[in-house]
Amino acid sequence: MIRLEPRQAPSASMRVATPVLAIVLTIVTGLFIFALLGKDPVRGFEVFFVNPLKTTYGVSEWLLKATPLALCAAGLAVGFRASVWNIGAEGQFIVGAIGATFVALYVGSIPVVTLVLMVVLGVAAGAAWAAIPAFLRTRFNASEILVSLMLVYVAELLVSWLVFGPLRDPMGFNFPQTVMFEPEALLPILVPGTRLNLVLGFVVVALLATYVLVFKTHLGFKMRVAGESPSAARYAGIPAKAMIWLGLLIGGGCAGLAGMAEVAGPMGQLTDKVGSGYGFAAIIVAFVGRLHPVGIALASLLMALFFIGGEQAQQYLGLPGSISMVFQGLLLFYLLATDVLIGYRIRFARQPNVAAKSEARMS
Repeated sequence: MIRLEPRQAPSASMRVATPVLAIVLTIVTGLFIFALLGKDPVRGFEVFFVNPLKTTYGVSEWLLKATPLALCAAGLAVGFRASVWNIGAEGQFIVGAIGATFVALYVGSIPVVTLVLMVVLGVAAGAAWAAIPAFLRTRFNASEILVSLMLVYVAELLVSWLVFGPLRDPMGFNFPQTVMFEPEALLPILVPGTRLNLVLGFVVVALLATYVLVFKTHLGFKMRVAGESPSAARYAGIPAKAMIWLGLLIGGGCAGLAGMAEVAGPMGQLTDKVGSGYGFAAIIVAFVGRLHPVGIALASLLMALFFIGGEQAQQYLGLPGSISMVFQGLLLFYLLATDVLIGYRIRFARQPNVAAKSEARMS
């Protein structure tokens, strides 16, 4: 009989080991899935995990794909530490892209100024979208999980209406897209011949700022206390409503910045496909990274490899593009399963009735 025995104190080493174990189990299960689908597992592993990193361009695309994941996850991690469960980063990402698009289309092509305004409005739009669940939670005690999640679909409908209607390119053959942005509204390229742009710098700054906020400031300490022990936070006079507002606004602002970087970077315009699941995948990234900036950076690289590997598997193995979502789901499943090991120790014991029968036979 298998039973779970509570640990006296959570193990610090297990907090590091369980994400690694979850990753290994995800890869092994993925190879087994390749075999079930009639594909060579070794070839599948090569296509999924090795091919994307063989060239400089491939590595640049890998880093580019990781940037929105890291930005969204960094903002979410701040709220999660305060037990503020923002599940709507995808909607905040989309609204941030919309805000930046209005600047690109209507402010004009002013060097530096246009990009600065796009950043400001992208962050502000994402934070404003997150302010809706913050207000409803603090005013009416509505669940920020449900409200932020439902707002994702509102954002998707909003961007669809815009690109099919008032913002549609009149010369775009009726495709749901805006005109291409002017060069002044595009982020500078860091590596010539690739699409890797200045957003990589945004990620570095965001991760450093997250680390300083959470671990080096009094405000970050109060947020961690509010998340780990609400009763202790109340006793210490830490305002719970302020922590909710901060957690949601920071998460929304980071997601909005990621959305701005997407339309001002690889896309170069706004389309109805701007929401690519980054906001939802960032939730997994935040937890795999243990809500720590270093862990988030590494987890975002892994998740980006899942995205690109899924595209490679679709192209070279004839598998559906959704194979990347299978890997994402497996990673989340195994992470939740192995996280049990942090609080509990697995014990194997004989069932009492079996032991009693054995003793009776011996006597």
